[in-house]
Order: sequence, then structure tokens, then C-alpha cells
Amino acid sequence: MEAGDEPQWLTPGETDAWISLSWLMHRLPGAFDAQLQRDSGLSLFEYLVLGGLSMAPGRRMRMSDLAQFANGSLSRLSNVVKRLEERGWIVRETCSGNGRFVEATLTDAGFAVVEQAAPGHVAAVRRYVFDTLRPDQVAELCDIGRRIADRVEPGHTWPLPDRPATPAS
Repeated sequence: MEAGDEPQWLTPGETDAWISLSWLMHRLPGAFDAQLQRDSGLSLFEYLVLGGLSMAPGRRMRMSDLAQFANGSLSRLSNVVKRLEERGWIVRETCSGNGRFVEATLTDAGFAVVEQAAPGHVAAVRRYVFDTLRPDQVAELCDIGRRIADRVEPGHTWPLPDRPATPAS
């Protein structure tokens, strides 16, 4: 914006939409985190890490891709993966195809944790999000989310675009 230019203020409808979206961005993750902590002893971020691996081919993913999937920094992911490794749920190894990368692999014990946690989490996602939407709104929500994500991070890629349903879905 150039100095002296009047800002393009939000319309009343845009203001309402922004307030709703802002509220959701702050409150919805906390609702999911509380459900997971209560039912499974996992944080939402831990569940996203374990769930992402459960859906990946061979239950294996590069750490950089896993950080993007879980929407966290590589350093945050490394700290969490270290704790999950200590529990025997994940192992880290140098990528066999390219030694510059490290891959995380979900163990059978980690997969069992996802299988135990997934039903309650999916029920919460359904209760808070999808039960209130019509089928056409689900497609719109996906499109809206991806369009906004592309503005925030142009060229953002979505890991696991074509995957079969798994326990973490």
C-alpha cells in the first residue's frame, strides 16, 4: 500500500467471515488437542505426526515432508519425534535413496497408538466440522482452504494427495 492510500476496508460480510475464521483458527485446534489429550494422552501435533506416517506409503516419510504435513517447523518436529522414538513409536533413519535426508518410520507400536486414537479423533472432527456441513460445503471448504493456503504459501504442496483411507483419516 502506498503512503496516503486509503485502506480497502472489509465489508460487513467480510468482517463477519474474518471474525468467524479467526475464532476457528484459535479455538478449533484447542478443542482437538483437548479431545486427544483426554482420550489418548497425545497432543494434536503428536497425532498429526503419527497419523501422517500412518497414511504414508510404507508408513515412512522424509522429516521435511512430515513437518509440512503436520504444519510445524523442522526443529519442533525433531523434538517431538525424539520423544516418540523414546516411546518406540517412530524410528529415524537416513534415507536410503539420498543420504542427505532423514526419514521417519512409524513402528507397529506407533501404528497401534494411531489405531487406538483415530476413532475418537475422527468422531471429534466429524462432530465439530463435518456434521454441520452439507456435502457441497465440504468440497467448498477444501477449495477455500487450499486457495487461502496458496496465498499464504504460494506453491504449497499437499502431502499424500491420493491415498486410501487409513486409521488416521
